Amino acid sequence: MSGLRVIVAHGRAARPGGWLAASDRAGPDLVGSDPFAEGNESATPPEVDAVRPGGSAPDTPGWQVRVVPNKFPALVPAGEGGPARPVDGSSGTTLELDPFGGRGEVELFAAAPAVGAHEVIVNSPRPVTTLAALAVEELRVAVSVWQRRMRINRARGYPQLIVNEGHAAGASLTHTHAQLYVLPFLPQLVARERERFTAYYERTQGRNLLADLVQAEVRTSERVVWVDEQCVAFCPFAARAAFHVVIAPRRPAARFEDDEPPARALWATLKKLRHACGGDPPLNLFVRTAPDGAQAFCWRIELLPRLAQPAGLELGAGVHVCPLAPERAAALLRAADPKL
Repeated sequence: MSGLRVIVAHGRAARPGGWLAASDRAGPDLVGSDPFAEGNESATPPEVDAVRPGGSAPDTPGWQVRVVPNKFPALVPAGEGGPARPVDGSSGTTLELDPFGGRGEVELFAAAPAVGAHEVIVNSPRPVTTLAALAVEELRVAVSVWQRRMRINRARGYPQLIVNEGHAAGASLTHTHAQLYVLPFLPQLVARERERFTAYYERTQGRNLLADLVQAEVRTSERVVWVDEQCVAFCPFAARAAFHVVIAPRRPAARFEDDEPPARALWATLKKLRHACGGDPPLNLFVRTAPDGAQAFCWRIELLPRLAQPAGLELGAGVHVCPLAPERAAALLRAADPKL
């Protein structure tokens, strides 16, 4: 009814932590050991990319950042059909690829194969649970790999990169990692943003919506968290959650993957969030990059700490309730020492 698209990927319920009991599970890895730690390379699918300064062989120790296909993918490469589904009703462990997942044969229930890509980018060989635990140079290497994988996969669909940290934010494994979804369609939210950027560009005779917003935030400064030569971090005027932060470039650039890695701004923001929240909060991070055909656009990173769960209003009306004014949140974050 809403027109929003959904990926039905029932095979992902088999992943660790993918199916929650009525009493929420604790956050530690559920596999008994960390499959993303250095030395456990055999616990993941074969790597498709890695940063290996010493030239070590694939799927062996000696890496800084490692990329593998998601073991429980929401999307599969072209030629492999649609979403996987269990065929052994007793164990649910044997999977087959069904081009339509058994779903959709008439217009009211339209469906298509969930073709694309779903990659895991392991941000560090060390068993740390948050990006905030990385040194700024480690973070720079990780973000540069995010960008490389987005560039490589751009021809296959829209690249949506996310990071989930903490069980409450949807992380099924605690070791810090990002996920890249290469979507075979343009999400409605991104399409709507493209329309808003284009309308603003036309109305203002060539100005960039986010660039003007960044300038206005810097000018007023009450919601600014961090400024360096490359980026501005600020709590948006219409924040969706307490300590919601946006990181945007000072000079507009359409595609995140084609710009310099914003490592310093991201590192400082994560450290400030850690200090202001009294620890590392459950966190969702996503990267917005320009879709194809965007007349005017600008990339950004958004960080949304999960200090409260979405409730009926958010789910029923799409209206978020933020319990902390962004001006107050920004003041608390500015006061936090990023070295802590």
